[in-house]
Amino acid sequence: MKAKNLTKETINALGITDIKFPEFKIGDTINVATKIVEGGKERIQQFQGDVIAMHKKGASSTFIVRKISANSVAVERIFPFYSPKIDSISIVKRGKVRRAKLFYLRDRVGKAARVKERIVKKDRAAQEPEIPFVAEKVTERVTEVK
Repeated sequence: MKAKNLTKETINALGITDIKFPEFKIGDTINVATKIVEGGKERIQQFQGDVIAMHKKGASSTFIVRKISANSVAVERIFPFYSPKIDSISIVKRGKVRRAKLFYLRDRVGKAARVKERIVKKDRAAQEPEIPFVAEKVTERVTEVK
């Protein structure tokens, strides 16, 4: 499903207002589980990589995930944020970056294409609340609009 076709009405009709994805940022390594239909069977396919860009356009928001597969071949996938085909998103590790878009990673090869890991001290980890879910923000925005 293309991100352009997702309007507010389409999202509400699909019932995707209560998505339970953790809030992730640029540079984070995430694992996206998508539903794939092959023939008559449906299975879940995992895609793990670094988030290199996010395009926040309301209902048609997307994010780009880049992974290095076998033989150092880079694969990028664009996921619509409110797609019903996304089963789950999990954060593998947090990244420390100073840019909003990481397109410069496309020109880098090997270890130069890595993103530094953001390390949280034990004291701060105990003080920080749980990872906020995106669904909480969506419901807050919906109540603000009403």
